[in-house]
This record gives sequence, C-alpha cells and structure tokens, in this order.
Amino acid sequence: MDVKVLEMPVTAPARRIRWDKLAPYLFISPFFIIFLIFGLFPIVFSGWISLNDWTGLNPPVFIGLNNYRNLLKDPDFLLALRNTVVLLLFSGPLTIGGGLLLAVILNNRLVRFRNVFRTIFYLPLVVSLIVASQVFSLLLGNPFGLFNEVLARLGFQRVSFLTEPSLAILVLVILITWKYIGNDLVIMLAGLQSIPPELGEAALVDGANARQVFWHITLPLMRPVILFDIVLSTINTFNIFAEPYTLFSLSGGVRQSGLVTGLLLYRTSFQFFKFGYGSAMAYILGLIIFVLSLIQLRVGTRETER
Repeated sequence: MDVKVLEMPVTAPARRIRWDKLAPYLFISPFFIIFLIFGLFPIVFSGWISLNDWTGLNPPVFIGLNNYRNLLKDPDFLLALRNTVVLLLFSGPLTIGGGLLLAVILNNRLVRFRNVFRTIFYLPLVVSLIVASQVFSLLLGNPFGLFNEVLARLGFQRVSFLTEPSLAILVLVILITWKYIGNDLVIMLAGLQSIPPELGEAALVDGANARQVFWHITLPLMRPVILFDIVLSTINTFNIFAEPYTLFSLSGGVRQSGLVTGLLLYRTSFQFFKFGYGSAMAYILGLIIFVLSLIQLRVGTRETER
C-alpha cells in the first residue's frame, strides 16, 4: 500500500524566519562585493603581475623574482627611498610635534578666540593639493616671488628654491608642514580633550607646575594618540604624490632631488608602462611601511606599558 506524503505549504511565519536569517547577509554583502572587486582582487592581481614583464598591451611574460632583484639595485628607487626617508624624518616631527604644541595651547581655556585659531590652522587642509602646490611653486620658483623679495630686502642673495637640488626636500617639508599640521592639530586636540581635567587640576593642587603636568601626566596619556599619528604620518609620507608632482613634475626636479617613492611608482607604471616593475615596487614599499609601522607600534607599546 503506497503511503502518500502530504507536502505542507510554507507558511508566512516560516518565510519570515527564513528572511530574518538571510537579511543581515544581504545588507552587508555590498561591502564584501566592493572589497573583493576593488580591494582584494587588485592586491592579488598586482602580486601576480609583479612576477611578470607586462606593459599592458602585450601578453605577460613570467620572469619570477627578477623585478624584485632589479628593484633592489635600481639607483632611481634607492634615491627615491632615501629622499622619502629624509622627508619623513624632517616633516614628521614638525607636523606631529607642532600639532601637539598647538593643541596644548589651543586647549587652554585662557586662550581667547580658540575656535578661530583652530579654523585658521585647519584651513590649509581644505585647500586643494594642486592649488596649494601651485601657490608654493609661484612663491618659491619665481626669482621675484615673495620669499626671494623678503631675502633681497634682508640683504641676502635670491635663491631659486625649485632648481637648487639641496633645497628640494626643504621645500617639500615646508609645504607638507603647512598643509598637514592642521590635521595633526585636530588629532592631538581630540586626544587632549579625552584626558580628564581633574588629573591636571589635582596635580596643580599638590604643587606641580604646568611643565610638570605636561611631562608627567599629559604626555604619558597622549602616547597612544601620538603613536597613531606617527604611523599615519609614515604611511602618508610614503604615499605622497601630488605635492612633489606639482613642484618638480614627474622627473623629480634637477638631478631628481625631489623624487620620492610615490612619484617614482606613478612614473614607472603610467609613464613607462612597466606594470610588472611598478607592482613589484608597490609590494616592496608596502613591506617597508608594514615593517616601520610594526616597529613603531612595538616601541610605542613598550613605552606605554612602562
């Protein structure tokens, strides 16, 4: 005797339960789809391209690690890496230290028009990179620009800042400090405002002066914020492109004195169409940034735990 199995129709509550389980994954799926297409795929694809000789027009030719070997002996890459490190060593302390100093001053309740000064220091960050670089190019590159007029009136000789190889990094340091010190100011100010004011007030009551409060209370509590800013500054310096491009073009200026890693990476990939070599360069730079950030985090964590 055949037994017939009756199929029960899916009720509305069952459909609702199934949709409740599926809905969260549907809502978060756009992020993962976009990340896979524009994030993970380019990283994996550039890793494969770095093992090939490819101009984008001809079929890729597999050459293994030759791009990496040639890169470590490339004088242009070593020069760009040296210029970038020098730029980081000079601009980093100026922007981070200057931002911290300005934040301490503008966080003081005795300072009048604090919000006005905060806006003034943040304004350069809103200005377009191209506009700011063009203005600096006119101020420094023109023999009769403002900087040279000031030097001439003070009795000094006029200097062509953009064509003097020894001054190229100095010009970049000035531009980067002017441009990004407002960003560091905002980061430091947010860190300072998260510190309970009662700690400093209690120290002042116990006989400490303002300098002792800063060194023994404010600065130790600000170490995580400063560490974050150092890592962020390192990443941004190795990726800098618009400023040196506007000031020195893709050539990097006279004797490539203004050549940095971001400029060389763009020039290699999109001017000479050496996509395999450029991908290898990007991976080497990514490894350098990762190692530097890891060292900074380790050192900063140890100092914080003491």
